[in-house]
Amino acid sequence: MNSDIRSQFPILDTEVHGHPLVYLDNAATTQKPLSVVHTLTDYYLHLNSNIHRGTHHLAVLATERYEQVRRQVQQFINARRHHEVVFTRGTTESINLVASSFGRRFIQPGDEVIVSGMEHHSNIVPWQLAGARLRPIPFSDEGVLDMQAYESLFSDRTRIVAVCHVSNTLGTVNPVSQIVQIAHAHGVPVLVDGAQAISHMPVDVQALGCDFYCFSGHKMYAPMGVGVMYGREEWLSQLPPYQGGGEMISEVTFEKTTFNELPFRFEAGTPTVGDVLGLGAAIEFMQQVGLANIASIEAELLDYATAALSSLPGVRFFGTAPDKTSVLSFLVGDSHPYDVGTLIDQMGIAVRTGHHCTQPIMDRYAIPGTVRASFAVYNTRQDIDLFIAALQRVLPMLQ
Repeated sequence: MNSDIRSQFPILDTEVHGHPLVYLDNAATTQKPLSVVHTLTDYYLHLNSNIHRGTHHLAVLATERYEQVRRQVQQFINARRHHEVVFTRGTTESINLVASSFGRRFIQPGDEVIVSGMEHHSNIVPWQLAGARLRPIPFSDEGVLDMQAYESLFSDRTRIVAVCHVSNTLGTVNPVSQIVQIAHAHGVPVLVDGAQAISHMPVDVQALGCDFYCFSGHKMYAPMGVGVMYGREEWLSQLPPYQGGGEMISEVTFEKTTFNELPFRFEAGTPTVGDVLGLGAAIEFMQQVGLANIASIEAELLDYATAALSSLPGVRFFGTAPDKTSVLSFLVGDSHPYDVGTLIDQMGIAVRTGHHCTQPIMDRYAIPGTVRASFAVYNTRQDIDLFIAALQRVLPMLQ
């Protein structure tokens, strides 16, 4: 099956510095299958039109296909209603939308937001901009949240809990359902950053019980520049619009404006229609492969790579939780991660180096950053063998 999957990603046949590309930077962005690329091309060649506003043939067809994807996303994450699905440019914009709108309505100076200690900056900074005081949930050396400490963080000033489903640096799968149950027992809503979960496991927002769930298309084989903010209708109906402009209005005069119904009041301006259609094609690709198959392939790759890396001298792992996805963060001896990444790039190995937009995690471990290898469904054992061989070649240079 894996060879059939790889054949749908021509970029994997690229050579880098005279070596075959080994792409292990999937937590940053996944590559796109031909079906997604063809969907984009088809839209711009045969369907290009603005949506929701025109009565001509192309506008009607483009609108229908755009709204079909909204219902497709609804089914993919098991939202109750299609108008609980809001299209954005990605997880960052989704979280900013919620933080800005929720903050304007519910956050006053001195109010608190509980986050985890392993959040991406995109689930930290927007809440600070909203004026909240952040209360981080600590985590163990292995990368497991301290749930007892979490329960102790609630106060009468807690307004929302905002946590990642999966850590982009540690790979930890957090116990979101339990986090939600505890928060709801305190009468507090929960936002989940699902950017690193959506391509690795089934996501059922009703089963999780969360009030908001945010994710990006480009980490799930879809184009860059498209994402989703799911929000429960009872919360979305209370939030003011995030941006003003066309589409999000019902009526505009120079004296006042009334706003459109859900979800359109949160979708100001011309959307990236082609990218949304590409998101639909990416969901179809994942469903054709099967989410269970994706999880199985990636789990096998993670186990294989962990064992292979463990055999190298001086390798230290960061993020060894028992429940994790296909991310390996590590250091080699005292070498700077940038040096490791630069050297193995010369052999065609693409990994991520640095703090991965999670500086609090690096502070927790007192390190400048890590080398991060992250796997997707099109990766193979051969990719990992080439990765390990490249590391073996550069180890003497790093001492």
